[in-house]
Amino acid sequence: MKTSPIAIFKEKRPVIISGPCSAETEEQVLETCTTIAKSGKVDILRAGIWKPRTRPNSFEGVGVEGLQWLKKAKEATGLPTAVEVANFNHVFEALKQGVDILWVGARTTVNPFSVQEIADALKGTDATVMIKNPVHADIELWTGALERLHGAGITKLGLIHRGFAQYGNSVYRNDPKWQLAIEMKRRFPEIPMVCDPSHICGKRDLLHAVSQQALDMDFDGLMLESHIDPSNALSDKDQQLTPKDLETIIDNLVVRRPNISDEDLSQKLSMLRSQIDLIDDDLIKLLGERMKVAEDIGLVKREKGITILQTNRWEEIIEKASETGKLQGLSKNFMIRYLNAIHQESIEHQNEVMNRTSIEEE
Repeated sequence: MKTSPIAIFKEKRPVIISGPCSAETEEQVLETCTTIAKSGKVDILRAGIWKPRTRPNSFEGVGVEGLQWLKKAKEATGLPTAVEVANFNHVFEALKQGVDILWVGARTTVNPFSVQEIADALKGTDATVMIKNPVHADIELWTGALERLHGAGITKLGLIHRGFAQYGNSVYRNDPKWQLAIEMKRRFPEIPMVCDPSHICGKRDLLHAVSQQALDMDFDGLMLESHIDPSNALSDKDQQLTPKDLETIIDNLVVRRPNISDEDLSQKLSMLRSQIDLIDDDLIKLLGERMKVAEDIGLVKREKGITILQTNRWEEIIEKASETGKLQGLSKNFMIRYLNAIHQESIEHQNEVMNRTSIEEE
């Protein structure tokens, strides 16, 4: 392989990582990988060797044997390979079989002990490691995993955004929470970030839209699962694509420029962004004024011995604001998220006022 695994992100956009969710048989791995490689659209091969499952007695991967199959796929295609690791032994076996990229899965990132075990196992190596976001929406855990690996001397690092666990029904398997991925890109602009639409969506019909959104948000690559026969896959069959469907999705993606070279366009965008900055300033000032009123309400509640939370009032605010937001073209989901954030901040301000001692008031 002429190009190091992490350097490819500087040479191509988007980088496509693909292969089966799980390695099931040697024939399945080789046929899937060689077929998607022939398209010339895939840059890195992937396959799950060890599969952490929510409940026992589910297919948990073929184990070490599958690394040999992936190695044969690498030899047949000339493409680098990627595998998820969750402990010291996984790291040892994967590196022994020449795996090019290791990734830390979402269930592992959530546990600092497991991440540290992997970091310790990688000390002294020149490994390339990508880190998926934790299952839960905790950006500090994601950041901490990156820091632990960097502290172990691993410098070839990447991030994978695969969405976050959520409660209740949703169109997505995992909530994208794009703002958290954007914050990680802001914190670590030099580290490539890949989107994993397969695990965000959980079903094939959403993959193109989420893939396109990731590219429009300047992600460096996509991880899309492919299987030679998805309907008979042993894990996550609904989110895997046939090699042909994978090629179709890639062909229909629009890759836009991350930078502006046209001077007129740059000036137009600059003017529009200036307008947004002014509006944001006004919004922040208004929010500050709102919190001052919330503090006054807190003083009244403290004086009269009233609880902070007034459920009926909160329901009225949600209903009224949602209707007003609808007239302004704002979705109900956005309004609820916005109002929840405002409400939480108001409660904290009122709580501070209601529990302030007389000495602090003086």
